[in-house]
Amino acid sequence: MNDVIINELSNSLNISIKSIKSTLELLENGNTIPFIARYRKEVTGNLNETEIRAIETEYNYQVNLQKRKDEIKRLIEEKGLLTDELVNKIDGASKLVEIEDIYRPFKEKKKTKATDAINNGLEPLAKMIMSFNVVGNIYDIAKKYLNDSVKTEEDAIIGAKYIIAEWISDNAYYRKQIRYLTYMNGILASKKKKNSEDELKTYEMYYDFNEPVKSIKLYRVLAINRGESENILSVNVDVKEDIILDFLKSKVIRNASNEEIVSIVEAAIKDSYKRLISPSIEREIRSELKEKAEDVAINNFSDNLEKLLMQPPIKEKVILGFDPAYRTGCKLAVIDKTGKPLRIAVIYPHEPKNEYEKSKEIILRLIDQYNIDVIAIGNGTASRESETFIADVIKTCPKKVEYIIVNEAGASVYSASKLAIAEFPDLHVEERSAISIGRRLSDPLSELVKIDPESIGVGLYQHDVTDKKLKESLNFIVEKVVNQVGVNLNTASASILKYISGLTKSTIDKIIKYRDQYGMFKSREELLKKKILNDKTYEQAIGFLRVLNGTNILDMTSIHPESYDTTLKLLNHLALNMEMIGTDAIRNNLLNVNVDKLSKELNVDKYTLQDIIDSLVKPNRDPRDMLPKPLLKKDVLHLEDLKVGMKLQGTVRNVVDFGAFVDIGIKNDGLVHISKMTDRFIKHPSEIVNVGDIIDVYVDSINIEKQKVSLSMKQVC
Repeated sequence: MNDVIINELSNSLNISIKSIKSTLELLENGNTIPFIARYRKEVTGNLNETEIRAIETEYNYQVNLQKRKDEIKRLIEEKGLLTDELVNKIDGASKLVEIEDIYRPFKEKKKTKATDAINNGLEPLAKMIMSFNVVGNIYDIAKKYLNDSVKTEEDAIIGAKYIIAEWISDNAYYRKQIRYLTYMNGILASKKKKNSEDELKTYEMYYDFNEPVKSIKLYRVLAINRGESENILSVNVDVKEDIILDFLKSKVIRNASNEEIVSIVEAAIKDSYKRLISPSIEREIRSELKEKAEDVAINNFSDNLEKLLMQPPIKEKVILGFDPAYRTGCKLAVIDKTGKPLRIAVIYPHEPKNEYEKSKEIILRLIDQYNIDVIAIGNGTASRESETFIADVIKTCPKKVEYIIVNEAGASVYSASKLAIAEFPDLHVEERSAISIGRRLSDPLSELVKIDPESIGVGLYQHDVTDKKLKESLNFIVEKVVNQVGVNLNTASASILKYISGLTKSTIDKIIKYRDQYGMFKSREELLKKKILNDKTYEQAIGFLRVLNGTNILDMTSIHPESYDTTLKLLNHLALNMEMIGTDAIRNNLLNVNVDKLSKELNVDKYTLQDIIDSLVKPNRDPRDMLPKPLLKKDVLHLEDLKVGMKLQGTVRNVVDFGAFVDIGIKNDGLVHISKMTDRFIKHPSEIVNVGDIIDVYVDSINIEKQKVSLSMKQVC
């Protein structure tokens, strides 16, 4: 381990050196992030998954940065040009771009105007000019450098200026300062390209747009970049040239007494900036803006995905999945309380067939036959028409039935996938989609893990960010949530098992093959005894795999088998027994114990003890149960029903940099702008709301023509 890097990480992440070292050791020994976060709290100081991932990511970045520093020092050393001053500069650099700036003068140059001039023997002339100690007329002096390639004194001066321009461009200090000046004073400007077509006026606000680089809203950067890539916008970073040129003159010109020399150097400075420095600095700044914007967009997507995956399941309900459509009909799937499809049907309540009454009879018959509790309607094409239809149906239904609009993003991707075909080989794509919509309500996590996270649709500009970075971040979130919730070893699909800590495709295949051959696992220990998992994989995975109704009641909890002895010791210490787990007797005895005192008596760390206590009180606990349940409805709302100031309840569907989209039951989600969320200053809407939240909102304004409504979380007068 590199102690220098660890010290820097400690300062930047505000995590103790001890915790960072311990975490890195655990990672180096093959432990996964979910395992470390859940079962090695005493070692890390109770770091969570995000903090552990930050340590791993930042440490690896710094190690790679150090490797590049060492490589550059070696390359310069091979040229015999490495000095103590250079070593200090390289070691002190904190970014890759700074290191590359230092290395720039020592790189093997491709053919440039400056290299041609040097090959033509003009470097001594350039050095003489830069000494600012020229005696006599520089053009007379230039005659000495004429040759077959340099025909005139003017050619010699021009060649010397090219050399000086490259020297200025290669100066790491100059580049760093110019980068800073451009960032602080620059304007990101975009204009609509002549004759470009933007039929939907998607980029209208950027047709003649400019905003300071230092304060631009990062989501706008991604929108502008997309407009540029679609050849609709031209984009550049504008900065007042005098700011940069004045800086360079103050550093380069050491003696202004010889006006002729000063004039030549000023021309070289201007050439250096315009031809060599400015284009690369603009690329670097736009690249940095894109990277920052990507990070914000990916973090926003990840936060939304986590909240979506953590939505509480609707347990113990029979659900009717409803996939809306016009011409091809609405596909129906009755889902039992375990998520098993019982019946598939199709109805045509909308145009062109308009079989409204017949469709109504079919729905009422299904409700009666299968005792349906909730209808889950996909939010795709014909969704609101289907909502109106369902609201009308349940008004005439003697049984209490409610409905909800479900985000069906990615359902079509899943329905046509190999996984869906293998699961339901005899069904059509739309029928599988209806099942998926229903299951998204009965167990959102188990269903959503079957879909690529990018296809779930709870972000902004996900198609404008680096795909690899997005995938890594979203997969981390899915892995984090799946392991926090845990899975039933006997019912978990391969889709969800692949996110369990330590499991690989081969071990998952072994688990499923064993279930197919021998039925249910009776205990966690079987995975070891039957050699399905090796010792290390068992250690990493087993705490997240639950066995319900098995031979050992502890197997249904999140208690790791390595702590079973401690659990028994705790029960004996308090005169309790295994049969009491999950009962009021356990609850009354454990909820008020002094964990610090008891941990010393039992010789166990307080984090592990607290987790054991929590699991004994509620053995099959699900963190999702603590969150607000989905908002079920009985009637439909139309835009025309709304009035400014009206109070409504809605579900947050998406959280973006400028606000949140809320489903209040009309065709399009309403937008709560960030300025309408609270009276206090907030940097991001996620400080106030999350995907899946049930919130009260007020109608702020209505646009009938555009079928849009603006909402406020502050009461509208």
